[in-house]
This record gives sequence, C-alpha cells and structure tokens, in this order.
Amino acid sequence: MKKTTKLTALLLALVLSLSLAACSGKPGAESSAPAESKSGESAQPSAAPAGDETYVVGICQLLPHDALNAATQGFKDALKEEFGDSVEIKEGNAGGEPTNCTTIIDGFIAEDVDLILANATPALTAAASATDTIPILGTSITNYGIALDLDSTEDKVLGGNISGTSDLAPLDQQAAMVKELFPDAKNVGLVYCSAEANSMYQVETIQGHLEGLGYTCTQYAFTDVNDLASVVQTACDASDVLYIPTDNTAADNKDTIANVVVPAKVPVICGEAGICSGCGVATLSISYYEIGWMAGEMAAQILKGEKSVSELPIGFDTTLDKMYNPSICEQLGLTMPEGYAPIGG
Repeated sequence: MKKTTKLTALLLALVLSLSLAACSGKPGAESSAPAESKSGESAQPSAAPAGDETYVVGICQLLPHDALNAATQGFKDALKEEFGDSVEIKEGNAGGEPTNCTTIIDGFIAEDVDLILANATPALTAAASATDTIPILGTSITNYGIALDLDSTEDKVLGGNISGTSDLAPLDQQAAMVKELFPDAKNVGLVYCSAEANSMYQVETIQGHLEGLGYTCTQYAFTDVNDLASVVQTACDASDVLYIPTDNTAADNKDTIANVVVPAKVPVICGEAGICSGCGVATLSISYYEIGWMAGEMAAQILKGEKSVSELPIGFDTTLDKMYNPSICEQLGLTMPEGYAPIGG
C-alpha cells in the first residue's frame, strides 16, 4: 500500500510539472490577463465589469427630505442608465444624526465598495475622515471648502479622493428676487441652523447682497428643531420678509416654520424648492435631481477608469428656475409676477 501511494504521488507530481511547463511555454502568457483591482487602483482599468462582476457603490444620505431624496434618485438613475444590472447600490440613511453617517460609511468601507456618494455635508465629512483611498463624491453640498474646512472656499478641483456637485444657487440673484417681490420692505430676517456651516456661509454672503440693495438684515440662528419655532417667531416679530437658505434642518421641519410664518403674515424667500414647498412664497432654485444625476455621471467616469476623482471639478447646475408656492401665496394674499412657475406644477 505504501509503495503504491508513493508511486501515485510521483506520477501526479510529474503530470503537474509537465502542465506548468506547457503553460509557461506560451508566448505572452503572463500578460494576457490584466490584474484584478478596483477602479482607480489599476494602471489599466477595465472599461466595464467582466462577466457577472458588478461595481458596488454606497450611498450615505443624511436624512430623508424632498431635496436630498431627489439628489439620491438622480444619482441612482444615472448609474443605472450607464451600467444597468452591473452596478449594485447600497443605501444608508442617517435619519438626521451625523454620528450615524460615520457608522454607515464604516460599513461601506468594510464591504469594500468601489465608490461612495455622500449626500449632504455631514455625510461628506464622515466619508472624508474615514477613507483617503475610496473615491468619494458629494452632492447637496453648498460649498466644499467650508464643508471640508479647507484653506480656500473656492469650489474647484479639490484633488485627493473627493469631488462632487454643489447645490448653491446664485445668492446675488436670490437677493435680487427679494428686491423684485418686496421692494418696500425694510427689514429682512435671515433664519438658519447654527449647526450647519454651509447655511452660515449662505446667510453671511446674501446679507452683503441684501444690504447693498438697501435692506437692514438681522441673523436669527436656531440650534435644532427644539428652538426652531421660537426663533422663527422672534424673526417674524422684527422682520418684513424672511430668508431661509438651503438648510437641512429647516427642510426637514418646514411645516413647523409654516405654522409660525403664515399666521404672522410674513413671507419667506427660500434657498431651494423643497423648503419653499412647505413654508415659502418663492425661490430661485437649482434642481436636486439634476445635481444627483451629474454626480452619477461623474461616478460612471471614475468607475470605468476614464477619469480619476482627483481630476474632476466640482459640478454646478446652471439651469435655475423661479418658482412660487401657490398655497402660501394665497394665504398671504400675494400675487406673483410673470416668469414664476408653481412648485410642483
């Protein structure tokens, strides 16, 4: 039995040796198959997944509200149009808690995703702190310099592993909208969440534009939903018009704001359509679906190896819409001039 076993082993070894020799004798055998790696880590990335392979993309969204939901949907639609079933999308919603963004992002890293979409600033900062190798795209970010605490607040090519799209509308044009609609007003209250650095940036920027147009501006900052109603009431008591920027806390609690401003008969100009649909009279807004779609197109370039994330500049939606809220306008007895489209119409 032992002799037979030894003979069998020798024969198997001989066969294996001959097989290896035959394979190594093929011209170009070592270079015929590219090394497997994630997009961005290979010098020669493949143009599309091979066979049943799929790209895996993680989406971390700060909280569910109309604007962020639209950006996420645009991103997913763009990826699906490009890759079909060859992309697997994993979604996590932090429910408004920034600490949950960290947990979600850590999960994506553990699952070895190919790319992360960070929807809103806390999601972006969590992703930036967690990885410097996985490509990160932001969306619904007002200003990347402010969000990432960079030396420059000029949105451009950031380098590193981060790029994305911005939800910033031209603040000078939003100030001009206040002047167009309420030329006789004197005091404008600027309401925002103090926990959101991008909201503070918008308020400080538009204040300069409004003061240049002759308005007296006062900032009214709330810390969270607990003091939102009282701060808005204080703002209404001292203001002819309120301005609310693209602010996630305000967007998530627009009905609370409406319950104060409508009885007070104080109109609100909003930074985006989602907030305006609940408590505002008018807005000059970008499309959140569009900036999500743009981020999806950027993701496709990265995953296919056409571009490195470090090469891509921050994207902006240049198509702006003047919109109004028919319900709130009716309750306040306001008639919008020509050129304003009803929200949802």
